[in-house]
Amino acid sequence: KGRDFHIRILLPMDLQLKNARIECSWHLKKILHGYRHILKQRLHSCPDLVSFMVELKTILEIALKNTQDLHIPRPPEYYSCLVRDLEILGWNKVAHVDTALTTIKLKAEDSCGRQHLITLKLNAKYPTEPPDCLVDFPVRFAVSWMPQNSLTDIYNQFLAALESLKEFWDAMDEIDGKTWVLEPENPTRSATARRIAIGNNVSVNIEVDPRHPKMLPECYFLGADHVVNPLRIKLNDNMHLWDPEISLLQNLKDLLEIDFPSRAVLEKSDFAKDCGICYAYRLDGAAPDQVCDDPRCGQPFHQACLYEWLQGLPSSRQSFNVIFGECPYCNK
Repeated sequence: KGRDFHIRILLPMDLQLKNARIECSWHLKKILHGYRHILKQRLHSCPDLVSFMVELKTILEIALKNTQDLHIPRPPEYYSCLVRDLEILGWNKVAHVDTALTTIKLKAEDSCGRQHLITLKLNAKYPTEPPDCLVDFPVRFAVSWMPQNSLTDIYNQFLAALESLKEFWDAMDEIDGKTWVLEPENPTRSATARRIAIGNNVSVNIEVDPRHPKMLPECYFLGADHVVNPLRIKLNDNMHLWDPEISLLQNLKDLLEIDFPSRAVLEKSDFAKDCGICYAYRLDGAAPDQVCDDPRCGQPFHQACLYEWLQGLPSSRQSFNVIFGECPYCNK
């Protein structure tokens, strides 16, 4: 029918398709509502992901043919109740309302002046049933709702959730403002990971717990062994010095005994070097994360480029999921 739908399939650790989870937009979920048992059955019986996607497309096309127009006319009480709720809440808090009065975006500012949006998808049974709430949060946002509740109650719960995440966003904003973040390029408010540049072709990937942002995050170093190993040792030796009273960034500096390259002094191009195979920095959104271990070389590569290159060499060898071979640059 010429319609595009976004879908995400989460595979478990054992990569068994039958235990996969499907995530999709509320719109697609609504269309596939009566076909859940068929989807589960197909997940169990399909040998691989590709054949399941083909099956999914067929099911979706049948579902679209059988779905009546999704814009069911709403009862007049729905509109009078919604307009009354918006009046009480205040139109100054409304960022967007669609023409069908089914999707509403509300805006809010947290105590640090950061702007946030919450999107409400209302169904025809509002206010008996709560709207679907979409937020850019690193944690799940669940609304507690009673039939006598209104949009003001959701808005107040949204404000309370913003304050509970204040420390997390403070920590991330300090990292984004004072260091060179290589990935993600334009982090969303829900992003909990940052890959921070330490030096030339050396970086650290940190994963921050949004519920406990002042605790030691998971750290993973990327770079040549001779540079990365001393950093790992420092992190392990100094772990006991972690102080929840000071900022996450300051703690990382103290533990690793380094200063991260400053945005004020250096440009990103000073340490964000292009891949030695494809000569680009970004490849499908990824930055080069494999570095030659020879101190005189230190050339970075994208994992995908390097893997493809080494697979084509007769001299390289593979053991399980690790491939060994010579550097395309220095042949070491």
